[in-house]
Amino acid sequence: MKSSDTLLNPRAAAAAIGVSYPTIKQWILAGKLKTIKTAGGHHRIPQSALSRYLPAATARPTATSRERFRNVSGRNQLVGTIVEVRISGLLAKVVLEIGEPPRAQRITSIITADAVREMQLRKGQTAAALMKSTEVMIARV
Repeated sequence: MKSSDTLLNPRAAAAAIGVSYPTIKQWILAGKLKTIKTAGGHHRIPQSALSRYLPAATARPTATSRERFRNVSGRNQLVGTIVEVRISGLLAKVVLEIGEPPRAQRITSIITADAVREMQLRKGQTAAALMKSTEVMIARV
């Protein structure tokens, strides 16, 4: 541990590296994550001990990027190009083209007009269709 190293409680450490609190607790109890115990017996994790669990710096978006990338639990994701965005009242229709013509396929999602405006979805942009059961969500990538 460095003398200037910040000590984090397990919840803060979990949030810092993007894992759940129970996962951090399991790592601590299994000895995979070195901690310092307080006088009261609570675990504190030096920030430097978390560095090996952080993704490589090259995999992270640059600080100048205006995009906000979010991790999602849905594994059924198809990336394509937006070919149509039509706003009508509170709802919007977003059509993605997946694959290369002539074998390209289209996926249509009905989402809120506010979501389209917030993500600034436009024709020609790259986006991902996230499928969960009977729903299809759109994520700008």
